[in-house]
Amino acid sequence: MFENKERTELGDLGEFGLINHLASFFENKNASTVMGIGDDAAVIDNGGSDYGLLTVDAMFEGIHFDLSFHPLKHLGYKAVATAVSDICAMNGTPTQILVSLGLSNRFSLEAVEELYAGIRLACDKYSVDLAGGDTTSSPRGLSLTVTVYGHVAKDKICKRSGAQEHDLLVVSGDLGSAYMGLQILEREKKVFMEQPNMQPDLSGHEYIVGRQLRPDARMDVVQTLAELGIVPSSMIDISDGLASEIHHLGMHSGCGFDVYDEKLPIDPQAVTQALNFDLNPSVVALNGGEDYELLFTVAQEHYDKIKSHPDFTIIGHATANKGAYRLIGKSGASFDIKAQGWQHFKG
Repeated sequence: MFENKERTELGDLGEFGLINHLASFFENKNASTVMGIGDDAAVIDNGGSDYGLLTVDAMFEGIHFDLSFHPLKHLGYKAVATAVSDICAMNGTPTQILVSLGLSNRFSLEAVEELYAGIRLACDKYSVDLAGGDTTSSPRGLSLTVTVYGHVAKDKICKRSGAQEHDLLVVSGDLGSAYMGLQILEREKKVFMEQPNMQPDLSGHEYIVGRQLRPDARMDVVQTLAELGIVPSSMIDISDGLASEIHHLGMHSGCGFDVYDEKLPIDPQAVTQALNFDLNPSVVALNGGEDYELLFTVAQEHYDKIKSHPDFTIIGHATANKGAYRLIGKSGASFDIKAQGWQHFKG
């Protein structure tokens, strides 16, 4: 089965290379498994008018969060929201979650209760039931894994595949705010470590810091699309950065994308802080990650429904140039969009 003769570094494969490599050794044995590995959620046919959707998301201290500035209540909420976001990306509705914890002995009952207070807030927000999970000891730190089950009408499901030439590329909300919120938090942590008497100053940064610490899954977008009578031809949530997700949609749909720099939706607070950190706001929007907005394509016939909606921005369109992802500047010059967002296993 596994016949590698020499050591292969995981960093050489990357997260998705590793997933594809391991998945190649498995085949589905149940007819009910419509789609397994390869999208935001697995698709299960339970025999009714809806498909079941199943996804899991893991978060580890020191990799996904820093408890020196991430409150446990916010972390519990974020863990659920980021997992629910994968169900939204399939145009679905979440119904149940499972939560698994790894806890070191430095955590008290009160700390765990604070974490679960955030989980409960998210359950209330997204109308999902905490249906079970697992708790185990950990040699150090905290790990938090959330599994979400949901459903979607069979004729309404959205996958990463399906984008066609000339389809409009649309994003919800704004981009880059979560990344800039992280920069503020890390800056204030550094100041505190050097000068413990200094209190963190987050005034004026509430929006972008909130986007990092307590993001929301865009279930409202799923509801809005239904009200507008639109089923996207493809969809994905933005966790690793807009550029990475554009690559995923293009790869699965077999198309390319032209994206217009001036159309990228960036909150003024994020623009200001990007410039303060000597960063290009467009680069931050493309590669920042953790926005958990929805990126989707729709046929041009839906242009009039989308163009005036306050929460949607048309940022480009699909092309027939498979594998070609271009950022078009105001001058008309184009640049290749590289997937430079968060990459697991990279040093």
